[in-house]
Amino acid sequence: MTTVSIIIVNWNVKPLLERCLASLFHHGKELKYEVIVIDNDSRDGSKEYLRVVDKRRDNVHVILNNENRGFAKANNQGIDMARGEFILLLNPDAEVYGGTLQKMVRFMEKNSDCGVAGCQLVGIDNKVQPSVRKFPTVCSHEMIFLKLHYIFPRAKNLQDYFQYDFDYTKTAEVDQVMGAFLMIRRKVVDEIDMLDEQFFLWFEEVDFCKRAQSSGWKVMYVPEVRVLHHGSQSFGQMFSLSKQRIYSKSALQYFKKHFPLRSYWPLIILRPLSLLLAYLTQVFGVSKKFELPRRTRFR
Repeated sequence: MTTVSIIIVNWNVKPLLERCLASLFHHGKELKYEVIVIDNDSRDGSKEYLRVVDKRRDNVHVILNNENRGFAKANNQGIDMARGEFILLLNPDAEVYGGTLQKMVRFMEKNSDCGVAGCQLVGIDNKVQPSVRKFPTVCSHEMIFLKLHYIFPRAKNLQDYFQYDFDYTKTAEVDQVMGAFLMIRRKVVDEIDMLDEQFFLWFEEVDFCKRAQSSGWKVMYVPEVRVLHHGSQSFGQMFSLSKQRIYSKSALQYFKKHFPLRSYWPLIILRPLSLLLAYLTQVFGVSKKFELPRRTRFR
């Protein structure tokens, strides 16, 4: 039986995808795993590369979409095919180390109440990347929509949301972990269903963690499992206004799903202003300064 089904959604990051797959092939030898790669209509040679990999490796399955279906829909295509006891959603800009997969599987096997788990992400500078948050609040996102997190980064609601004081050296139960490396127990998918395809990108893993927790499953951060994460490579190809439009739409979808209208209506009113701010920063060439915060950019 396949132990882990590794699902990778790719969009125009062929060099990083090659490194990601090479790390899996090299370090996954002691594990029964399959890799399912879904390409969202890349134009950088990814499709041609994946056709070759698909022919050469029995445990690799490739789906080539003729349009960009977004992160949730593409991952669900892979989950539909997956045969593993555990499902790993892995970004193509991530590389596993020796023991990464084995350690996470052992953790999941020892902790039967854990439904979703994330690991310690490190950048190419070997620094730990923030990857844990509380669930979103209306107050935190009012500030993010208005880009006030740059002016008041230590506001209490932002500190709580971004978990600035989180200890990344200790195993802990958390609200949500970054979707760059998301290990899911098959039973959780059977119980709460797959990712919500109403989210094109962003908040789909937040929503999944929320639903898993609401169903009694633990979401865990596991620091002894480490992954190299280049960070935001696919979505970094889009302009600030496009990012803000998708991000704010997904945020409103999340609040609509989990909050009563009376509590999040300010965000509906603020969204046009948020898009205007994104447009102005793009036009005047200051988008780097006023980008969505790094840990807000889940990809």
